[in-house]
Amino acid sequence: MTNGAGLLVDVQDALEHDVDDDDKPPSASALTQWAELAHQTVSEKLSELTLRLVDESEMLALNRDYRGKQGLTNVLSFPVDAQFCMADEDGRTLIGDIIICHKVISREAAEQNKTALNHYAHMVTHGVLHLHGYDHLDDESAAEMKALEANILSTSGIENPYN
Repeated sequence: MTNGAGLLVDVQDALEHDVDDDDKPPSASALTQWAELAHQTVSEKLSELTLRLVDESEMLALNRDYRGKQGLTNVLSFPVDAQFCMADEDGRTLIGDIIICHKVISREAAEQNKTALNHYAHMVTHGVLHLHGYDHLDDESAAEMKALEANILSTSGIENPYN
């Protein structure tokens, strides 16, 4: 677990480690920094989340079992219902889990002519915002979420991923 200002991030790497050196996921430190930045932008609460990197088979199963959808996706967020979550002894509240499929992120980054690191930063930011109740179910909420993501990413020198 990594402790940041207001956010505790448990990074779980569930990938098989025979990936090429060119295709390694970001460090736990980088993932945590992106999560912290997104969290700090929308909340002052002491919080905790789990960020899990998975392979395609695990993502297929999660997408099928929890969303009823076939196929792969890049990121899934599972927010915790606040009414069922109590703060720990340090006053932190679990806000949920973010699951990222490494192979999908790598593939999408190449297809979109982005660096994998920038695409990871976007997906972590996107996941954290979902844990805080943001969504993109209609045009208005999608525009709000996209603008917020672009603003958060710009503070790290990352271009708007929607351009």
